[in-house]
Parts: sequence; structure tokens; C-alpha cells
Amino acid sequence: MANLSIALDGVLQTPARMHADPQFCGRGVTLALVDSGFYPHADLTTPRNRIRAWVDATLEPVEIRYFGQHDKPVWPNWDACRPTQWHGMMTSVVAAGCGQYPGLASEADVVLVQTSEAGGRILEASIERALRWLRENAERLRLRIVNLSVVGDHPAKPGNPIDAAASALVRRGVLVVAAAGNDGIRKLLPPSTCPHVITVGGLDQNQMLWHSNYGESTSGALKPEFVAPSIWVVAPLLPGTAQHGEAAQLFSSQDEDAIEQRNLVSPHYKLVEGTSFSAPIVASVLACMVEANPALTPDVARQCLAHACQPIEGAPPEQQGLGGIDAALAVSHALRARGGAVDGYSTSPHATSGGTVFLLRNRDAFRVQVFGSWNGWTVGLEARQVDRGVWRAAGPVFSKGRHEYKFLVDGHWLTDPANPCKAADDRGGFNSVLVTG
Repeated sequence: MANLSIALDGVLQTPARMHADPQFCGRGVTLALVDSGFYPHADLTTPRNRIRAWVDATLEPVEIRYFGQHDKPVWPNWDACRPTQWHGMMTSVVAAGCGQYPGLASEADVVLVQTSEAGGRILEASIERALRWLRENAERLRLRIVNLSVVGDHPAKPGNPIDAAASALVRRGVLVVAAAGNDGIRKLLPPSTCPHVITVGGLDQNQMLWHSNYGESTSGALKPEFVAPSIWVVAPLLPGTAQHGEAAQLFSSQDEDAIEQRNLVSPHYKLVEGTSFSAPIVASVLACMVEANPALTPDVARQCLAHACQPIEGAPPEQQGLGGIDAALAVSHALRARGGAVDGYSTSPHATSGGTVFLLRNRDAFRVQVFGSWNGWTVGLEARQVDRGVWRAAGPVFSKGRHEYKFLVDGHWLTDPANPCKAADDRGGFNSVLVTG
């Protein structure tokens, strides 16, 4: 570690790492997380409470607590500082937190489903019970996405109870995401073996494959389907624990070596790793996609993700699936899918006989312009609103070669969410790239 500021400020936030479109943060979408246990972290409860419900699936019948946006969400042993609470708290905040290190779905509502017994063991019956309860209550909760960062104990057989319960949930129109595991071997366990579940492997900080598990679904299809960041992901420390107290002390004393050894990035957050975090990152991308197009079905959402992937060069297909996901591009494809705001519009940018057309979906904008390198970034192309929230700017026929551009939306710069081609600018950000000819 060169200096303490790196620990505090040198970690790239997940939305930036995933090239997320800042217009979409999972507003109006409910995301459920099935995990060992949970804590009502401030990143989920302020400025408004977004925890819709807490469920203990270790019990039959399940124990439930429902909450409103002005409630203080508490449940039995919520403040027990148990290790099992830490894992679920981290996955939920990675997906939907809105604090110092926000998730992509920072405005989504969440349902927290606990599956760990008092001693820490997670039974397959609890995972199945959790999925069954979510299916039975999907309409009431307006549930659209479920993330599972837990697995069963036994190798999958066709029709096993966990995969069957996950499939039933998908048939209800709910997107289900599961972590592949972290052993780097050909071994998958339910629910990551379910043909209808989106199984997620890992990427490291250099966009290279993480040592995640891989294999086949019970129908023989290759898994994982996609990969996402599984290292250098920031998650909160569990308040009230010895680790949290120690972190505060280390930062107070400026003990840089100890801070680095413990992977701390602030007195309240640390770096975590594993596909337990890759999966909720993909779940949060899906929450943004559903916000962009509530008409998305599980099949169409999968197709949108597939079109938004970049294969990892040199990595075996069976270990990466279709590759890493560009979040903004996934949202752009969702907007163009059936029922989306730009369904029927051409992609952006695209050439016509009379010039080049740029399109942007922004429901809150008052003025949109396009600036680019073709004229030295001096004069912007004015966009007009051609449909509700759909902006169109027409430029000239550009000369053959490479051109960089950005949208200027009400005084704020934005790369083109529909264009995966980007290049670093001279201000620590990115420009969109258009190659003509």
C-alpha cells in the first residue's frame, strides 16, 4: 500500500466497474436474497427503509416480519453479531446498498431470507423452503429477482428438490441467480445446477477468470452462463463485532500495514471475494434491467444479458459461459426488448444516408447534447425528444476513422449506454467510441 488514501479512495465502485448506466438503480423492483443470515445495515435502511421483509426459512412454517419504508426493521437476534449474519449482510449490500460503496440496485427493495441454523449449518430443506415461500408470495411482494449465494450439500440429480423449487419460481416469471462456487473445479451443487437458474462465475480485478466452479446443469447445459467481479468487491463490516471495532482502531492509529493485511478500505468496509458476490452483482444488473423494462420475462432477460457480454480472451468457454457483463449495455438491450421504451428504434449510434444518429433514453432530462472529437468538442449536437424520455440527435456523415463522443445531459457527462466501445478520457473517465468507414 503506497499510502492510506489508497485504502480509503482507491477502490473502484461496482457501478463504475460494471459500466453501469446511472439512470437505473432498481427503482420499483423487489430483489430477494437467500443467504445464511442478515443484519439491517444502514446502507439498506437509510434514507428510507428498503427491507420489505425478513424470513426465517429454517422453520416450518417460516417465520416472517414485514416492514414499511418508515419502519426500523428488526427481527429475532438481529443484533446477535453472529458470523452467519455477516455473509448475508454483505451480499445484500453488494447488490443493493446505497452508502459509500453502492450496489447497482441502490434503490431496489429487498427481501432477506435466512437459511442458517443456530449452529451455522445450512440445510437443503431450508433452501427449498425459502424458494417455495418466495414462489407462493411472489405476487404479494412484486418479486422479480432472487439471488442465492448458498448451495446444497449433495451432487445434483435431475428433479432434485432445490432445482425443482428454483424452476417453479422461474415459471412464475421470477429471475433466479446462483453462485457457482470458488474451488476452481468441475463441480456444481444445487441450485447452480438448475437449467432455469442463471449461474454466475467470477472475474478478478484484471478481467481474468477467477477460480470459480463450473460444470453442467442437470439437463447437460454448460454452466456458468456468465461471469462477474468476484475479487476487490467492497462490503461492510458487521457492526458490533470485534472486527468492526478493530478496523476503527487501526484507521484511528493509521496502521497502514495492518489495514492492508486485513483488506480494509475504511473503518466500516473491507474487500471481499468469491462468487457469493459475483451472483448478487448480476442480480443487481437484472434489477436495473427490470426497472428499464418491467415487461421482461426470464427468457428475454437472459437474451439481453447474452448480448451484453464480452468473452474473456483465452479462457475456456466452459468456465466463463458467454463472458463478462456490461451493465449499461444489458440495460440498453432491455430497453430495446419487447415492451421497452426504445423498442422499434435503431441502435445508437447508427449511420443513415443523411448522417449519423444518436439515441438516448433519459426520462428526467431537460436538455441533451452530443459532443465529440469530430469538431474538437466545441459545438454539441442538439437532441430533441421524439418520444417520452427518448432523445434523438442527428449529426453529419463523419469522415472515415475513429471518433470519440459523450452525451451532455443537463450539464452532466454520460457515455452512450448503448455503445460498449469505450476509451479512457483525460479526466479519469471514459468516452464512447464510434469507428466509421
